[in-house]
Amino acid sequence: MGHKLSKISLAVLSATALNISTAVHAQESATDQAETTDDVEIIQVSGIRQSLTNALAEKRSSDNLIEVIQAVDIGKLPDQNLAEVLENVTGIQITRTAGVGTGVQIRGTNANRTEINGVSTVGSGSGRGGINFEDVNASIIAAVEVTKSPEAKTIEGSVGGTVNLRTIRPLELTETLGNIRVQGEDSSLTTDGIQPRISGAFGKNWETSSGKFGFVLSGSYTEQEATSFRPRVDRDGGLVENVNADVVRGGNLQDPADRPAAQAFDFVGIQFLNQELENYEYETKNLAATFEWAPNDNTKLFFDAVINDQERRQDSSRVQGSGVSAVLDHNVPTEFQDVDFGSLDGVDLGSIPVAVRGFIEPNLGVDDDDPNLRFSSDTGARLTKSEIFRLGGEWQGEHLFASVEISTSSSDTSNPNLSTTLNFINPNAPLDGSSNDNSVPFMYDLTGGALAFGINFDSPLAPTVDDLLNPNNVVLDAVTVGRDSTENSEDAFRTDFTYFFDNDYLMSVDFGYRYNQTASTFNDIGSSIGLSRMSDSPNGSLFADLLVPGPSNFGSADGRELAFRNFLLIDPDLSFNDPDRVLSTLQDALASQPGARTLSDPSASTTAFFDIEEKTHALYAQANFEYGIFRGNFGARYVQTDIESLGNTVAEGSDVVTQVTTKGDYSFFLPRLNIVANPADDVLVRLGWGKDIRRPNFDALSTSVEFGTGPNNAVQIGNPGLEPEEVVSFDIAAEWYFAPAAVVSVGYFHKKRTNLFVTQLEDVAVDANGYRDITAPCEGGGIFNPIPDRNVLSDIPGNGLCVPIETTINDSGSTTQQGLEFAVQYDLSGFEDKLGWASGFGIMANYTIQDFDGGDATDSSATRGTDIFNAINGVYDDSQFVTVEAVQGLLDFSENAYNVTVFYEKYGLSARLRYTWREAFRTDDTAGGATRNSTLGFPVVTHDRGQLNASVSYDVNDKLNLGVEAINLTKSDVTQSCVNEGALLCFQGLTDRRITFGASYRF
Repeated sequence: MGHKLSKISLAVLSATALNISTAVHAQESATDQAETTDDVEIIQVSGIRQSLTNALAEKRSSDNLIEVIQAVDIGKLPDQNLAEVLENVTGIQITRTAGVGTGVQIRGTNANRTEINGVSTVGSGSGRGGINFEDVNASIIAAVEVTKSPEAKTIEGSVGGTVNLRTIRPLELTETLGNIRVQGEDSSLTTDGIQPRISGAFGKNWETSSGKFGFVLSGSYTEQEATSFRPRVDRDGGLVENVNADVVRGGNLQDPADRPAAQAFDFVGIQFLNQELENYEYETKNLAATFEWAPNDNTKLFFDAVINDQERRQDSSRVQGSGVSAVLDHNVPTEFQDVDFGSLDGVDLGSIPVAVRGFIEPNLGVDDDDPNLRFSSDTGARLTKSEIFRLGGEWQGEHLFASVEISTSSSDTSNPNLSTTLNFINPNAPLDGSSNDNSVPFMYDLTGGALAFGINFDSPLAPTVDDLLNPNNVVLDAVTVGRDSTENSEDAFRTDFTYFFDNDYLMSVDFGYRYNQTASTFNDIGSSIGLSRMSDSPNGSLFADLLVPGPSNFGSADGRELAFRNFLLIDPDLSFNDPDRVLSTLQDALASQPGARTLSDPSASTTAFFDIEEKTHALYAQANFEYGIFRGNFGARYVQTDIESLGNTVAEGSDVVTQVTTKGDYSFFLPRLNIVANPADDVLVRLGWGKDIRRPNFDALSTSVEFGTGPNNAVQIGNPGLEPEEVVSFDIAAEWYFAPAAVVSVGYFHKKRTNLFVTQLEDVAVDANGYRDITAPCEGGGIFNPIPDRNVLSDIPGNGLCVPIETTINDSGSTTQQGLEFAVQYDLSGFEDKLGWASGFGIMANYTIQDFDGGDATDSSATRGTDIFNAINGVYDDSQFVTVEAVQGLLDFSENAYNVTVFYEKYGLSARLRYTWREAFRTDDTAGGATRNSTLGFPVVTHDRGQLNASVSYDVNDKLNLGVEAINLTKSDVTQSCVNEGALLCFQGLTDRRITFGASYRF
């Protein structure tokens, strides 16, 4: 029995060219349609409305909860970037890097899967989500499908949902396909001008005596530059206790005379300044090819290939005011602001005055070489080549449908890196000849919600602009060379069957088997050198041919007056294009110094290598039913996985390398149920229930250790004992298709998660002077890292000190997520007789509200944060300190989000205006490599943010279309606070506006 379709539904379905043939009820519905469409007006639509109509028809006919976005035309999804395409979907928010969409959260979680044509993809790093969205040009994708409620045949591995990127199927073409699109993109903050984009597609099919053949080829070439300015101010180590406080550290009473800046109240001053210009240049090549052959009506063979080649180059710069804490107790801010830290887990943290305006003047009697001005050039790249190949066939018998498929996905990534840091030597301050730091005066103004700072040129110690740009006044401080490589792959075989029954209730049974072998190999290849003494540090005059002025436009985003604008960098273009020349010149300069330090050739780390392999067998069966107003499916998936992890470990303080192999296995039974009810014409009620798992990221399983170059950066140590996360999901939704291309829907979802992956931080002990242990083993916590410059964390110059440890554990408690999703879509095309030109308007809107609760794992205040929180409560003796604890929440989780799109389509004109807003969320995405050690021990909070995008295109004729698109029209900024939203302002992201314009031609 086929379910009844109203005239509206029939009109919707007849407007699409989709081939929906996954269940018998769809076939029977088509028969019913053929019998009843004689008296139904067939609505012809095109453009935006056609894509919306087709997507709704596909969503409506599905037995489980899915969302679909279809391209308006070849190469014309609603956005240029796939992450930004997905932002149109109810329940999805995205995160951005330098303003470009890179991460997708489905129902508040990053734990999702990405497929292409149903084939698993692998990413460039150690994650499980699949291919990076910026690696695939949206122009080669015909449709995007998001599965929110999985069926038994849905591959396991997702908490929020599964994203399937679909290319064009050639045997579905009704005419020859030909299209080319040429565009240029301009960014408001970049200096390299217009970046080109070109894409095209060609496809056709034809009948022969051997059957029907078809192919589609699509490809694209894209260059893109994205820039954001990210100022950072650390105040975690800035506590200055009041003049009457008895400060006790390690049992020793501190001398109040050591803090002459103390006031009648405690305050938090400046600990670190960092001005980061984040710049990425993308060059992306994509190719998608599909070949299909149907030798007869019952058989089809196919081959798919998707090849992506991306170079993501970074040439960012950082200007740092370090060593500021050395004179913290000797500089009184000129203005304070009371900062309320809010509450965590119901505990009121209180408030404290914080410096927001003032001067940081060197005090040569206290410290003759701080504060210190440093210039860093972060030059690196991610070079990724990913390939996906799929070969298979389908056969349809009288009662049995069978398919078999083999596929392989691979991603090979290298990360060439040549990053350098220069120390400025202030000619106006005396130099004792030992340290390569020298005192530079700063000023700051953090009022009005801006993090503005720069050199105080009114100070008698201030350098001039000419001093700052003189190669004789800089010395080499650090060089990092990297050649890291990551190889990820998944080979899979699957066979699927559907048996059709001749009855009115049980329509068919699906069953199948899938085997996949997944592997991830990582090699940390590099070398680094850190210089802290003048005898080791070559002067800039020895490598002056490598030096160029740094970017001077750090005020163009918000018009700020106060910034670092005059400084020197080792040329990032030269570092990227001719690294051998740069390294050779620096090595010659090093050899000329009395210390004669050597920059070693990059070599494989003995501690960071890992090679992890998984083998999974999966069986599933599901029954598809239809009875009266009900249809759907129920079934289960059984998964069995074996894992083997190979890694190298080095005992702390030892040179002995031990190769460790860890083995494990697990199995899960994953039941799943989907029911759709059709209680009235054009009304659907959906219910879904099911269980899934999420496997841990590969680096979280590794026994290897990778050491970084920052003294505050935590070292990640893997946990091979991690178990997969389990999630039980429930969905219920109602959908009313009240007009063609129109819907109103409301849905509720609930997820119970166990074994949630959470981060555990082990901080490092400091002594009464704020110094860390500089020898292994680290009895006071953490792990010895031999690479970083100790800077102000020790009174003994050199490299190597104890740093925090960060690891991933399974939360012992269960957590829940639940939320409501609302969506509406409507256009006025049915009122053309009454509205005329205004009938071209339409609207799409969605709203999601969700919350997260539970869990046992907690975040703890870092050492410096503990100092501040206890001072607020009048506790100054570290033996009496109380550590602030807070249950970890989900990162990148916004409780509220909405999306409103107004579109117009008529007379060849298509226009969209979309506003997206998401509420504040906690994140570890911070500026300048900041870690939780410098954010008081907790994730930072990104404030509420909205963004306005727009596009306009015009059909000159049936073949030629001209268009322009704007991303972030209002140049909305990113604001981040430590601990809670609106508490201590820590970071900003000043983003650009991107304009893309061009033409497409269809032939």
